[in-house]
Amino acid sequence: AVDAQTVPLNQQKARVSPAWITDGVMVQLWLRAFTPEGTLNAARQRLPHVAEAGFTIIYLSPICLMDDDPRKEHWAPRQRKTENPRNPYRIKDYERIDPEFGTREDLRAFVNEAHRLGLRVLLDIVYLHCGPGAVLIERHPAFMKRDEKGNLKLAKWGFPAIDFSKPEVHDYFWRNMEMWVRDFDIDGYRCDVSDGIPLAFWEKARKRLEAVKPDIGMLAEGTRKEDQLKAFDLDYGWGAAFKTWDNAASIRTLWETQHAARPIGGAKFVRFIENHDYVEDEGLNRLDKAWGTPRVNAVLAALFTLDGVPFLYNGQEFADVSRNSLYARLPIDWRTADTPAGQARLKLCHTLSALRRSEKALTRGGLTWLDNDAPDAVLSYRRGEGAGAVISVINLSGEPVKAHVNSVTDSIQPLLAKGGAVDRQGVFMLEGFGSFIGRNMTGN
Repeated sequence: AVDAQTVPLNQQKARVSPAWITDGVMVQLWLRAFTPEGTLNAARQRLPHVAEAGFTIIYLSPICLMDDDPRKEHWAPRQRKTENPRNPYRIKDYERIDPEFGTREDLRAFVNEAHRLGLRVLLDIVYLHCGPGAVLIERHPAFMKRDEKGNLKLAKWGFPAIDFSKPEVHDYFWRNMEMWVRDFDIDGYRCDVSDGIPLAFWEKARKRLEAVKPDIGMLAEGTRKEDQLKAFDLDYGWGAAFKTWDNAASIRTLWETQHAARPIGGAKFVRFIENHDYVEDEGLNRLDKAWGTPRVNAVLAALFTLDGVPFLYNGQEFADVSRNSLYARLPIDWRTADTPAGQARLKLCHTLSALRRSEKALTRGGLTWLDNDAPDAVLSYRRGEGAGAVISVINLSGEPVKAHVNSVTDSIQPLLAKGGAVDRQGVFMLEGFGSFIGRNMTGN
């Protein structure tokens, strides 16, 4: 056998992931924002909405007991602008659910209802660091990184750093991951700052978790190129072009660069434009305000039709623009879902989700970029080959564009056209932020 170390990374094959995660549509459910109550029980009552909107995977924000240490030198920089020490990413006890969110029974009921509705649940875990008052420091002082004087070393954000050079630390957190799956039927994990923890930890974690639940799912909040060889199913699709979505050529270049550097089948990313961090920074200027709904809708068309897994932040599915926060209970405005704008966004998300189910090319087909004569403004690509392939042409500019797309000469059946049309010669007429998604009807 050829030693994997001698084979270039981009010629190695990634692991085969469970279909439920690679075929899915993900929503981040931030408990402090999702309902006015901010609890698991209140969130459970809203799960039918999540399923009806077309989502299949819930990424649940951290629920472990938060550290209430008042010393602001151990608060995240953004947190210091508040008076609340309780940050869901600053853990006090990895074995307990924070009473703010509910009880162990509440989590079981939440997961059970999600499963009844056909939803999977990823739990957010935070292992790189903990709070200064963490039970871990008291019970296992040797688990922490320390300086030559024995003082705690701090990771980024001012939080004490956990020492993953020690095998006993690995075993402690492997058992913690097994507990949430075994006791609560969690379907997998979103792994916070995963690049800061050795990949070997995550690879062994997956192996142990698969012994408990064979189709476990793993999302890395990271960009490590080797992640998907053994450990993870998805990474975050970060990059400047994927944050601004204002230049189609830059998006294509970033996509090509990411894929060229990673294993075969190992460049799977969540595709998003809002998450808890972005929303915290946006404040009152949420994307549907800052960009406008037409531009957001155009980008959503791309998120759902590119390779990877579309990922929305709760409330984005009905164009909510409420101020949310990591550090305060500021709920999304559910009344927005009943407005014409909210209903239109819900319909779009439902339609795009349905396309991912009905058009197998969108989840199983490869991606081929199609050249066009307006490359800075227009994204154009094909998923799959021959009859049944899906072609997406999306105008990322606010100006109307007439774009000729190469290799599009076949008969195309429109699947979703929002300000976009095509003739038989592959010329697309696109309004500002218009999009056209269609199915190739011939095998040529």
